[in-house]
This record gives sequence, structure tokens and C-alpha cells, in this order.
Amino acid sequence: MSRIALILSIVGGLNWGLVALFQFDLVAWLFGSSAALGSRLVYGLIGLSALWCIGLLFRGPEVHHA
Repeated sequence: MSRIALILSIVGGLNWGLVALFQFDLVAWLFGSSAALGSRLVYGLIGLSALWCIGLLFRGPEVHHA
């Protein structure tokens, strides 16, 4: 779950970078507009994943056992 949240957060960050640098919203372009249901769903998932990633900041280091 954490990996999916991280990937979606990266996608969101890259999308905001594109908006800032080129005024190009990749998510809106892929789904037709920023008001389209697909875009709103992706934006919502990105927002939820960002909330999940906040929790990652406060977790201790994970121990991996072989």
C-alpha cells in the first residue's frame, strides 16, 4: 500500500511540476478535463495517497527479514 501511495504522490508532484513550468495538466489532458470524472478520481486518489505518505514520515525504520 505504501508503495502505491508513493507512486501516486510522485505522479501528483510531477503533474504539479508540469502545471508550474508549462501550464500543462497531464491528468486533465489524459481524461478530457480537470472536471471529468476520471480526472477527479485520479486527483482524489493522489490526495489520499499524500495523506497516507504523511503517516510514513512518523513510522520507524522497517526491518526486513530474509
